Amino acid sequence: MISRPCGVILCKLRRVVCLTPANNLDSCCCHYVLPDPSLARFMCAELTRGYFLEHNEAKYTERRERVYTCMRIPRELEKLMVFGLFLCLDAFLYVFTLLPLRVLLALLRLLTLPCCGLSGSRLLQPAQVCDILKGLIMVLCYSMMHYVDYSMMYHLIRAQSVIKLYIIYNMLEVADRLFSSFGQDILDALYWTATEPKERKRDSLGVIPHFIMAVLYVFLHAILIMVQASTLNVAFNSHNKSLLTIMMSNNFVEIKGSVFKKFEKNNLFQMSNSDIKERFTNYVLLLIVCLRNMEQFSWNPDHLWVLLPDVLMVITSEVAVDVIKHAFITKFNEITANVYSEYRASLAFDLVSSRQKNACTDYSDSVARRMGFIPLPLAVLLIRVVMSSVKVEGALSYSCVFLFYLGLVTLKVLNSIVLLGTSCVYVKQANMEDKLFEKPPTPGPGKTPSKTKKTSRCAAPSGTHLGTIPQHFSPIYPLFYQRGSDQDNHAPLPPDTPEQKEGDGIEGTELKHRNTKKDLLDVDRFTICGNRID
Repeated sequence: MISRPCGVILCKLRRVVCLTPANNLDSCCCHYVLPDPSLARFMCAELTRGYFLEHNEAKYTERRERVYTCMRIPRELEKLMVFGLFLCLDAFLYVFTLLPLRVLLALLRLLTLPCCGLSGSRLLQPAQVCDILKGLIMVLCYSMMHYVDYSMMYHLIRAQSVIKLYIIYNMLEVADRLFSSFGQDILDALYWTATEPKERKRDSLGVIPHFIMAVLYVFLHAILIMVQASTLNVAFNSHNKSLLTIMMSNNFVEIKGSVFKKFEKNNLFQMSNSDIKERFTNYVLLLIVCLRNMEQFSWNPDHLWVLLPDVLMVITSEVAVDVIKHAFITKFNEITANVYSEYRASLAFDLVSSRQKNACTDYSDSVARRMGFIPLPLAVLLIRVVMSSVKVEGALSYSCVFLFYLGLVTLKVLNSIVLLGTSCVYVKQANMEDKLFEKPPTPGPGKTPSKTKKTSRCAAPSGTHLGTIPQHFSPIYPLFYQRGSDQDNHAPLPPDTPEQKEGDGIEGTELKHRNTKKDLLDVDRFTICGNRID
């Protein structure tokens, strides 16, 4: 028996009728949509229709996790920033406290060599040679900075228009990053040229040309930072504060230049290190500005309260820009907030491994390579500003200076002890305790010696354990292996089969080259935009 059709008229002009059988009206759209084609029925359907979010549970759960990640970013980021700021402070205080004492010890060894005789093949240890070179660079650059008039530079900058100062300040920021990127290479080349073994064939220009280049670099970089401080001082002392507002709004332009780019974990790590260095440099610049302003007002404490709102505005804008930038970068690139704990562990590993007996490099140089923070130019400028702002006359003044120096030494020692203990905790939390004592892998038959030197580290003594403050530490070759998720273990991935390599083609080759750069310890070169240039 053929059932009667639905009979709902779909189009009156063409007399189109729905032919759905009457006994199968559940599958007929007209039975639900057009039983009563009136405005009241349509409004009733729009007001009463429902939907079920659990049908797409995975998507909404992911969106909720993204919100939670953005809420966790400020806390995790500031923990990394605070740890990195104390690392920069430790390297900065080293220049004022322990470096002069190490230079005196090295000079004392040179003076006592004729009496004690040569106990080995070297007159001085490589670390002592580097300390003497750093001390000579500091003394020469400080003497050269006396010929630069800070007051004349300030009035010259103040005579310019607001737009010119805005452009100058942007140019100075770019130039500072370029100087920081190339400056550590100049200093490393000097240290290696001065301490290179004599039995090796040397293909360098010599110690004196490298020393002249290092002195010129530190002097020019110090002048560059002085111009930055003078521009910021002009912005603080302007009447309408328009220049300071424009300079602070320039920080938000940084969000546009970085948020919409593709970032991986290594790129984000480099950018985080750059932000740490930039924030610490800004704090030192603010200190210089406050010192110059307090000197002009005869150290009146009331004027400090006048400067305080502007200082807080600069710091607040810097923190806000960093939080917004990192929050959206992690959101767009689907990076979890746990990655910042890995970054802290990587920085902590640098500190722990630099405390071993036969370390490959000094800790301050390690911070310079990791973050692009070179303390020598900033220290030269700060000494120049302090010496010109504070008048030291009489025995009482020199006694105060000596007590202040002892206070800096105490602060440096306490900061180093706390940082070392905190770094040990971070290393343990990252399950890297055993990896501290692993030896670097031997190079394969297809690798060249240069590539092996680039990824290998110093050999490690065995039989040591990570306690409260260990005596000897050994670095590790890989810190973080490639992971599929944050819950994966630290085991390396198995190599691809020949069939997989053939099927991958060009894209597989590019991914393989990209995966070889996943180790955070190998990210030791400061870049301008946070993106590694290969």
